[in-house]
Amino acid sequence: MENTKIAKKLLAVMAECAYVAKNGLNSFHKYKYATAEDVLQKVNESLTKNKIACVAVPELIEFTDVTNLKGNTEHLATVRVEISLIDSDSGEEVKIYGIGGGQDAGDKAVMKAQTAASKYAYMLSFCIATGDDPEADSKTDENNYAEPQSGATKQMPAANKTKVKSKSVPAGNEITCSACGEVISSDRVIEYSVAKFGHPLCMNCQKQANKAA
Repeated sequence: MENTKIAKKLLAVMAECAYVAKNGLNSFHKYKYATAEDVLQKVNESLTKNKIACVAVPELIEFTDVTNLKGNTEHLATVRVEISLIDSDSGEEVKIYGIGGGQDAGDKAVMKAQTAASKYAYMLSFCIATGDDPEADSKTDENNYAEPQSGATKQMPAANKTKVKSKSVPAGNEITCSACGEVISSDRVIEYSVAKFGHPLCMNCQKQANKAA
């Protein structure tokens, strides 16, 4: 059987990273969440302790301009990351994948997307429990959600129809729902959920997220 040595070490990592405390606060939606810093720090400490090296290779899937409800143009990036976990003792290697979205008016959209992709790659692969919602960005939330008037509903920002860059996910690398782990086969569902929630969600989990909002 292949990768038996690194598998034992990854079991130890999963045990040590079974739970990450929710130290972040989304001041707009008023909920706590596990920050990327908390997740990455805990995973890195465990990987180092178990002598597992990690090499992350990000890939920009899409970079699009969107207009928020305040009329300002912001950048929306979607990044896929491939992380190689390498056992320094045996040389055995395992690859994990994640996808994340980031929105920013300046030059940080891609960086936010890379951070989110790495966070969710580790959370899904190591079954890290937090119970949190998507990546929180209070400023972006404030810009993208308008307080509804009587009888009105909240609206999402309209995307600029001109895509700056668009690439499809390579075949064989399936995108899964970050909440339940179900494979998402529809590109439209992936793009919509990343734009609205910050990471990919299947239709059922999108409905649950909308009810909780």
